[in-house]
Amino acid sequence: MAHQTVGMIGLGIMGSAMSFNLGRAGFRVVGFDIVPHRRAELVRSGGIAARSPRDVARRANIIVTSLPSANALSEVAEDLAQSGGRGTIVIETSTLPIPAKEAARDVLARRGVVLLDCPLSGTGAQARVKDLIIYASGDRAAYRKTVPVLQGFTRANYYVGPFGAGSKMKFVANLLVAIHNVAAAEAMVLGMKAGLDPALVLKVVSDGAGSSRMLQVRGPMMVKGDYSEATMKNERDGDGPGQGGHRRGVRRARTDGREAAAEKKARVALSSPRRGDDDTLCAAIVSA
Repeated sequence: MAHQTVGMIGLGIMGSAMSFNLGRAGFRVVGFDIVPHRRAELVRSGGIAARSPRDVARRANIIVTSLPSANALSEVAEDLAQSGGRGTIVIETSTLPIPAKEAARDVLARRGVVLLDCPLSGTGAQARVKDLIIYASGDRAAYRKTVPVLQGFTRANYYVGPFGAGSKMKFVANLLVAIHNVAAAEAMVLGMKAGLDPALVLKVVSDGAGSSRMLQVRGPMMVKGDYSEATMKNERDGDGPGQGGHRRGVRRARTDGREAAAEKKARVALSSPRRGDDDTLCAAIVSA
């Protein structure tokens, strides 16, 4: 599979990390982002900068999208529908409302392009070291064709069912991530207010039954009090992975009519106007 060309649309925190790992795995990456410096960074890391999503579609028959909003997905789908050849497969990794993904799927299907709903589990820091899980859903035959590409930027991939099942699985995971983030931050605050060294709290607790993946990933940020190297951000337009897509998706997917108190608390932390450029959740709680 070496030298196969893979397209990447969206070169932000996640997209740039996935592009880098695909390049390391032997793929030729053709990428596009509306921000010029991100395209320049792709070239510096060995990739090829495309002029537009249509240009990506002309060069690759497997394309990965990592987008910040439902509007961005809609625009990209329209572009790909103009240039994507029949049989092209789009691996849509964003966390967005299911209806937005369904609309994009339908636009592309009219041109014979297959969209797979494939959200990711993992932060930007995890993406850089290929420590991501992907929840793939949609056309199973198309999924099988993408497995070598998925293996190029994830630690494991799971086919979870019909289109939309991937997003539902991600919403379940997001609920737990929110709870674990809040719990880790509260635990660190408790330790600090009790007079314990936060670095020692992190080291000792991480080695026992009280540890969690979020404590391991974000605990070092809490110890330093530095959240500037964001691994995820709060998208304020309501469509991005920070709040809107998760909230609307959970509203549609859940069967229990009441939200967990921990998730509500997580959303309060996410909505802090002071934290738009920092890593979200743990910053708001630990600094409160």
